[in-house]
Amino acid sequence: PSENGFNTDVLALYDWVKARSGNSSILFWGHSLGTGIAINAARKLQEERGVQVDAVVVESPYTNIRDAAANIPFTKIYRQFPGFEYLILDSMARAGMFFRSDENVKVLSCPLLILHAEDDGVVPPKLGHKLYETALKAYKDKSKVKFITFPQKLGLGHDYISFNPELPALVK
Repeated sequence: PSENGFNTDVLALYDWVKARSGNSSILFWGHSLGTGIAINAARKLQEERGVQVDAVVVESPYTNIRDAAANIPFTKIYRQFPGFEYLILDSMARAGMFFRSDENVKVLSCPLLILHAEDDGVVPPKLGHKLYETALKAYKDKSKVKFITFPQKLGLGHDYISFNPELPALVK
């Protein structure tokens, strides 16, 4: 897998869906690693084809893959060892994996909905909030950028935002 490969796959899927969806709205929805993929594809579609996806929804997003890897709790123990940045963080860059959502949202103009649970134990909510702040500064129409947090008491964590019964109404 590569960042370019993911972009190619998502744009091919978009073309397939668009050809079969009539006038239905099409949005990109990404979760965790998929948030970078969804935002990348939306930017590519907009810049390379002049087409704007109807919306982008991201659950448990991060600013870029380097920030995500540096901040996920799993890597906490390894951060203290020499070579962590080179072996872990830089290896992704050498493999062409950047997923610069923080840069990509500066270019988007489609509606952007960011969802994050306060008790996300994989991708820290601070990264979702930072992505929101970046998008909010960049968007001309601030009303197109929304950030919804889900309280810890709901227990949605990293994987269960989609189980929230209020989600369909929030997305609409």
